[in-house]
Amino acid sequence: MRQPLCSLLRIGLAGRQHISTLGINAKGSRKFAIFAPQQSRSLEKTVERLKKQAIPVFQPQEREYEHLIATSNLLYRFSRPNCVIQPENATQVQAIINEARSEKLKVTIKCNGHSYAGHSTAFDGISLDLRRMQGVSLNARDMTVDIDAGCQWGHVYGKLIDGRHDGLIINGGRCPTVGVSGFMLGGGLGPFTRSFGMGCDTMMEATVVTADGKLVTVGEKDDPQSKEGRLFWALRGAGGGNFGVMVKMKLKVQKLKNRHGMVVAGRHQWFPEGGFDNNEFMKTMNDFYLTDWPKNITVDSTWICDLRDKGNLDGVRFTISFDGSKGEYDRLIEKHIKSTRFLYETLVNQWMEETERAYPTNKTYELYSSFVFTNNDKATIEKVTAEIRDLMAEFRELFKGEKVNFLVTWIHAGGRATEFEPTQTAYFWRQAVFHTYVTIEWVDKWMELDMRKFLGKIKKRLRPHSLGGKAAFINFPDRDFPLRTHEAMYFGDNRDELRRVKEMWDPKNFFKWDQGVKLPQTASQDRNAAEGEDGVDDEGRTDSVAGEQWDYFKPKDVIEELDELADMGF
Repeated sequence: MRQPLCSLLRIGLAGRQHISTLGINAKGSRKFAIFAPQQSRSLEKTVERLKKQAIPVFQPQEREYEHLIATSNLLYRFSRPNCVIQPENATQVQAIINEARSEKLKVTIKCNGHSYAGHSTAFDGISLDLRRMQGVSLNARDMTVDIDAGCQWGHVYGKLIDGRHDGLIINGGRCPTVGVSGFMLGGGLGPFTRSFGMGCDTMMEATVVTADGKLVTVGEKDDPQSKEGRLFWALRGAGGGNFGVMVKMKLKVQKLKNRHGMVVAGRHQWFPEGGFDNNEFMKTMNDFYLTDWPKNITVDSTWICDLRDKGNLDGVRFTISFDGSKGEYDRLIEKHIKSTRFLYETLVNQWMEETERAYPTNKTYELYSSFVFTNNDKATIEKVTAEIRDLMAEFRELFKGEKVNFLVTWIHAGGRATEFEPTQTAYFWRQAVFHTYVTIEWVDKWMELDMRKFLGKIKKRLRPHSLGGKAAFINFPDRDFPLRTHEAMYFGDNRDELRRVKEMWDPKNFFKWDQGVKLPQTASQDRNAAEGEDGVDDEGRTDSVAGEQWDYFKPKDVIEELDELADMGF
């Protein structure tokens, strides 16, 4: 049964002056139902030259290409770059950047992880996929580790496990499928941030291919006022896609306090009777967020409003990482939240769940936004938790019977990370005690408009309570932030210095993307922007991401092609 034309027009066509088409034959044969980006002569020459240098290149209609562009977030289901290039070393990255610059081709960097906002997903041009660069070298004597840019955290942690280096820890991400480079370049918020600082605080060196194709190594030994020192400063918190392609980094390895070289990890799920309207629940959560926890414990929490199964109740999930003994952990929990009802499971179980969610076969539509909270004001915390409670009640009532999910995850920060000045690295929000991100998931593609409207409501109610009324975390990005204000939301008062560093290292803005660092000359254009407000028409953004991905196709018969899309299930 065909969907009505008015519904089809919502698939990526809203607000567009032209409509794109599928690479299908006149009779709509489905075996040809593959988007085929138009190849320019410049791109063809580039691909030909790179292949001659034995650099792996994959193009549409090749099986490996389809695998490489697969995504678990169906909002980006139509993203089809002109090619995927997988360099195997820094020299090959240099060749790719030189070719792309000379031919004026767009490059999107993918470090083998994922981006909530699809920033590592290429919609056109070259997808520079670094996943073949996975070298890890641990120097236990010097307490350092060298990591190639295409590694995921699972690769890195494996070095500690395989070598039986009990008692050592690398200050990285929670999930093994998270890309190391993107994590570090955004600041890096991990389970041991409270003990050792942000991930970027443990970075000692970074090797980068710059816009002019040069290979540059910068680090903590460089003069902070030098060109190299300022680039190193910028990479630690604002480096993703702005100044070059990071190909390698050196990190400081940390030592655990636990004398047995182990950590305690636990999970607990609490589904209170009466849900979030339970007064005891709200009091407990407010007390929990207001507690000044010791630096050696990290307690993340996720509020859950899952309507995908009828039996699902409202509840909260805690995930704990503690550098100490189980006895110390029990006493600490008893002291602060009067409960030891935690499931003492290893982090492996959490990893398995996160890994399964990251596989492209587990597909849903997803939207995200992030907020930054401190806990030095009881009234603010109580307002935030009350808003979340009320929003979840509204969500459950509005979308009863739909396969939708609404999560609010509070990632525990603070501790050692707050001991650095906001200007000490590009990561600015040093006051943060919680980086909180909202997730909206749904299965039925026709619900995107409703989901965007509801996310807009969430942002309107929570943003005023975020630090400075504007703060957001670049590692939990929101694609719909206003382009005039995203730098202030992510980088705060470090924005102007980041623009100056951008001018030093990428004066022609080769590494340009929607939420990237701008050049200084654009500052005057932004002075009148209402910094801090989300300012986006969430309803108007419906399917606009899909529309961006369809820009590269021209229609022949609009009605026929839209009908064929309906037959194919789009």
